[in-house]
Amino acid sequence: MSGSIYGKNFTISTWGESHGEGYGVVVDGCPAGLPIDEEMIQKYLKRRKPGQTKYATSRKEDDKVSILSGVFEGKTTGTPISLIVFNENQRSSDYSDIASYYRPGHADYTYDQKYGFRDYRGGGRSSGRETISRVAAGAIAANILKELGISVYAYTKSIGPITINYQNCRREHSLNDPLSMPDPDASKKAEQYILDKKDEEDSVGGVIECIVSGMPTGVGEPVFDKLDAALSKAVMSIGAVKGLEIGDGFEVANRTGSQNNDPFAYDENKNLIKLTNHAGGILGGISDGSEIVLRAAIKPTASIGRPQRTANKNNENIEVQIIGRHDPIIVPRAVVVVESMVAITLVDYLFQAMTSRLDKIKEFYKK
Repeated sequence: MSGSIYGKNFTISTWGESHGEGYGVVVDGCPAGLPIDEEMIQKYLKRRKPGQTKYATSRKEDDKVSILSGVFEGKTTGTPISLIVFNENQRSSDYSDIASYYRPGHADYTYDQKYGFRDYRGGGRSSGRETISRVAAGAIAANILKELGISVYAYTKSIGPITINYQNCRREHSLNDPLSMPDPDASKKAEQYILDKKDEEDSVGGVIECIVSGMPTGVGEPVFDKLDAALSKAVMSIGAVKGLEIGDGFEVANRTGSQNNDPFAYDENKNLIKLTNHAGGILGGISDGSEIVLRAAIKPTASIGRPQRTANKNNENIEVQIIGRHDPIIVPRAVVVVESMVAITLVDYLFQAMTSRLDKIKEFYKK
């Protein structure tokens, strides 16, 4: 299987299966001297850990991370950083039946067509637990961004038909809310909506919004490696994501140029700024210094308890009910995954931007 390595200058290589021994990631390209420890990475992993609320799978996993290499006395050494999280609470028997049929909404059929063989225990490599590796690496990337004064903040914007009211949002609320919603009123309504659908043995989807603050101008490549294209690829590579918007996204299709353009102006300190941010912080594939704004559409959990039509390997049409421990909604646990993929991409592109101008290279190497 190719495609498990991401990045050019800041690189992550992930491995593992849902019901295998565990998950891991090797982070390469991290500069020496960055303070990191297992506790810092654990805080990120806790945000996607299962079994913490009634809106998540009941699978109990500590998701305890161990640093195997690349860190000495609390700081990175500049060599590859290897991280591992062992699986502890697999119940592979829950998945024995699905070896013979294809679950609706899952990658069972496509994996069989591609490889002629698949690990049906929890979906193997296509399981949502694969995101453990991304989040562990994302914690390191976020720490690099913090050193540069850049923050990445994601939250749940909507669940089903329920959307937050920006006038009622508090960032600190989203960090403690079971649905990662910054609007407490919307969260209460969404909780009831999820429980109603759960009683119907169904699941729901939603939208995650992500804001990047403090991003400098001039990061990104103008043709095939545009920053917005890279962010789109990174976030769309998350299994549950089915759509992505940068800035105002699809709304721009209904506007005129005069409505959609972001006017430039100098502020009182003679700094060039944009008066609006419809573009979402990226122009021509390059960061413009404004907040980067993106939104990811998360599909409903594919594994649901109600009967569904499908087909098996004996060329028969059948009806199935999926058993096992599954999230009625993926969105809250995916928030930190979106944050992580955005952080990893930004670090990769920031490192690449260091070589874009000769005067900056001279400045760095000047004795």
